[in-house]
Amino acid sequence: MNVWTAIALTAVGCYLAKLLGLLVPAGALERPLVQRLSALLPVALLAALTAQQTFGDGQQLVLDARGAGLAAAALALVLRAPFLVVVGAAVVVTAGVRALG
Repeated sequence: MNVWTAIALTAVGCYLAKLLGLLVPAGALERPLVQRLSALLPVALLAALTAQQTFGDGQQLVLDARGAGLAAAALALVLRAPFLVVVGAAVVVTAGVRALG
């Protein structure tokens, strides 16, 4: 497959997905179940992406410094630290574990 063919097919697919979203009736979007799911879906997708990027390496489960950094960030979030402190804690702990290992 040519690169430009793949780009064109992706563009058409994105346009059709957007069009499909616009064609959904408003009544279907106002249902309480749909509203609850639409509020929770981004959180679930971000959590899955974070878990996959942290603990996945191809087809293997990997426990390394990234897991320690994620745990440090989670602890900082539980302690209600500001965002930059959360990111800084994750960076420092990940770098420290990598330096020790």
